[in-house]
Amino acid sequence: MKVAIVGANGMIGRKLAAWLATSGQLAGREIESLILVDALPPSSDANPSPQAEIETGDIANARFAERILAGRPDAIFHLAATVMGQAESDFPAGYRINFDTTRGLLDAARRVGEGYCPRLVYASSTAVYGTPYPEVIPEDFFHTPQSSYGTQKAMSELLLADYTRRGFVDGIGIRLPTICVRPGAPTYGSSGFFSNIVREPLAGREAVLPVRESVRHWFSSPRAAVAYLVHAASIDGARLGERRSLTMPGISATVGEEIAALRTVAGDKVVKRIRHEPDPAMEAIAAGLPQRFTTDRADALGFRADGLGLGPEGSFDDIIRIHIEDDLGGTWAR
Repeated sequence: MKVAIVGANGMIGRKLAAWLATSGQLAGREIESLILVDALPPSSDANPSPQAEIETGDIANARFAERILAGRPDAIFHLAATVMGQAESDFPAGYRINFDTTRGLLDAARRVGEGYCPRLVYASSTAVYGTPYPEVIPEDFFHTPQSSYGTQKAMSELLLADYTRRGFVDGIGIRLPTICVRPGAPTYGSSGFFSNIVREPLAGREAVLPVRESVRHWFSSPRAAVAYLVHAASIDGARLGERRSLTMPGISATVGEEIAALRTVAGDKVVKRIRHEPDPAMEAIAAGLPQRFTTDRADALGFRADGLGLGPEGSFDDIIRIHIEDDLGGTWAR
């Protein structure tokens, strides 16, 4: 089996590549070729396998996309994206990165022709929905995105469904919850503080909390995101019917519950590194975040979070422990 990851240098892309390199198989088939594609060259330590093929270029460029698909990868993970903050502040860049890449990749698959129909797994977002939300958001809730980012994701979902209908790809879109805890440097977008207030205190640094502890949102771990992507590449596409995108399981938690989980796992000393500094703009953004989803279709199709209890019965404690295990080497101690 040949596998390509588009957006391989991103956090989820690197973790997915590492999983595939370690497993050596996908959908019960041996991986013979792993192609890592990104607009920027990887850092020296980013390649999880000496056998992986590195390709640097813009997948929205027709010639580059055609070259990537010339080898007919059997499975393609489309993770290339920019965050909501950039999509809002730089309108052309948002559409180029979040939408043009999708169309470029799908068109390249169409042009291969001769019966080529790869499984294409697209990382979508719950930002395709928009307020006013019910307390629990069903999967068939209106797609009325209230951001350019959400609009770009919704448009990409429609393209994925149409190119699947026409037989150019066998597509599946998975709407990921907000991924937490994200490793790396602090981010200051619309949801970055959710990770900042865990990652930074665990690293001995202060973190700013710009919203009230009553803010509730929908979360999952990076490990669970990788599990969803892998499972999406493995299921029978016919089971999806015409609705090719679906919402992934997660945990609904308030900021207060997140902080309480940090206290349980790491203690009061770590929690005291969180400084509450209200930001009216961030409060307004947080007021419009979705709080909880139903995921009946995903559940029925066998999507399960990782093995530490994540899912409707899980807790934020699990998410923090996963961050310690996967990103801190499992060696963090109070």
